[in-house]
Amino acid sequence: MNILVSNDDGIRSEGIYKLIEALSKEANIYVSAPHSERSASGHGISIARPIEVREIQVDNAKIALETTGTPADCVKIGLRMLEEKGINIDMVFAGINHGFNLGTDTLYSGTVAAAIEGCLCKKPSVAVSVGSHFPQHFDFACELAVKVLKNSYGKIDYKTAININTPNLPKSEIKGVKITKLGVREYKEWFRPEKLNNGTTQYWYNGKPVVYEGLKNDIDIIAMQEGYATITPLQYDLTNHALLEEIKDWEIT
Repeated sequence: MNILVSNDDGIRSEGIYKLIEALSKEANIYVSAPHSERSASGHGISIARPIEVREIQVDNAKIALETTGTPADCVKIGLRMLEEKGINIDMVFAGINHGFNLGTDTLYSGTVAAAIEGCLCKKPSVAVSVGSHFPQHFDFACELAVKVLKNSYGKIDYKTAININTPNLPKSEIKGVKITKLGVREYKEWFRPEKLNNGTTQYWYNGKPVVYEGLKNDIDIIAMQEGYATITPLQYDLTNHALLEEIKDWEIT
């Protein structure tokens, strides 16, 4: 089996090294990832500027491509360049991200975008995240990634991306794994102004996640709050199917 690994924290992040090492025991690993951090870049791709690609050495990877593109770019161009070398990728894995990718934050996430791009390129995909910007505990995330690889291959189609999130805790302190749906990820947010010498003002975004109470833990955010790892199947179809028939009665057309 051949797996393409990408991320949004950059090709030299600890998380991607841990994921590559874990998956390399089960498959041939190929890498295409950004040369620098591209967190919260969403699903942007480069259409008005070129993408530079350089092959580098990465432990446990057959081929590793460092690019100036977005995470979605990395998957798109990585698959194409490997295909030109006669290498067919079976699955795409993105991560391990430094920080949770839960709920509506998945819309901002470059890591999840890399996995979704894999789906758009007709490859079943997996995103993996650990809940800290300075993670110390990757072992359980790696364990779940390998389990998903072994147990999902051939069972999910290319329209599905599996989203894995684990707390930044030793496995012994994690309560278990919940299969969940996406929740709404809200923040108490603000922009910190900073005046520059040239008279302009910069605004730096910051936010603190809202803590929810009284909701069921079949929602990824609630399960995470309660100390569980979560697994959520994602798809890129954003259609509100329940509203399709009602809209026909609005007499718009």
